[in-house]
Amino acid sequence: MPVAAKPNTNAKEKFLAFLGTKNLRMTSQRQAIIETVFGTEEHFTADQLLEWSRARDRSVSRATVYRTLPLLTESGLVREMDFGKDHKYYDPNYADHPNHNHIICQDCEKIVEFESEKISQIENEISHRLGFEVKTQRLQITASCDEFKKRGRCNKKAC
Repeated sequence: MPVAAKPNTNAKEKFLAFLGTKNLRMTSQRQAIIETVFGTEEHFTADQLLEWSRARDRSVSRATVYRTLPLLTESGLVREMDFGKDHKYYDPNYADHPNHNHIICQDCEKIVEFESEKISQIENEISHRLGFEVKTQRLQITASCDEFKKRGRCNKKAC
């Protein structure tokens, strides 16, 4: 189960309105998925979302998760992210913080978000000099976490 966060009711309400524009109904399975997505700040894979959602409602199917993820990304409330792995990650914090950055541990796949005023200043300076206006940005740093540096290995549960 993901680390619980204060539920993002604003994003949840926006997503429910988005579903209404698509004439899609709210099923108990979709409700469990939405509660899970907007109840965590952790990045997740489709398989993790399935597992976590099934903890809320055992009837949640893989098919419903895979049909709901594109809706979440299309709504602009969740961002699909490719960190060069054989699976995609989903960022549930995108709606509230669209211009944040990520450091990803190449050993345990731990993902840490950060924001930097200096990075924003550099992006704006470079964009302005080249005749562009920043709409969105994404910086991704791949590194090894402290656990790996200290022990020469990384225990996923310890990171």
